[in-house]
Amino acid sequence: MAERDNPYGAFNFMVNLGDSGVENQIVGGFSDVSGLGNEIKYSEYRNGNDMENHVRKVPNINTVDDVSLKRGVIGDLRLFTWLKNTREGDAQPQTVTITLLDEGRHAVCKWVLQRAQPKKWVGPTLAAKGGGEVAVEELQLVAERIDFVAS
Repeated sequence: MAERDNPYGAFNFMVNLGDSGVENQIVGGFSDVSGLGNEIKYSEYRNGNDMENHVRKVPNINTVDDVSLKRGVIGDLRLFTWLKNTREGDAQPQTVTITLLDEGRHAVCKWVLQRAQPKKWVGPTLAAKGGGEVAVEELQLVAERIDFVAS
């Protein structure tokens, strides 16, 4: 990642759902990605003979936040099929890569979700009284690990 004074915009990104070389991988034209996060849990511990009267914070497991992807409904059923297969016992964890792009559409950095699986799909809100809104679907993912890779 090149150093620069101005932060990158959050409006140029690509989402790749699927391992490289997978014939049916989804490269999504998503409008929103949210929930990229990682939390480390700590245990409190103190030896009985410690000289200082406080507990130590000992890192143990870490958790990855659920990630939400939103896109306009385009008739591509692969997201829903992935969820359907998972709920029917055919779990197919994938490597999901979210790539931030600069103004010239060059990769700046990537967030890589390891062993991601669908958790929840939310269909669009449909309202006859409105006008001009896009029908948007949302897919929530769980992952076992998240890595940050600078380009």
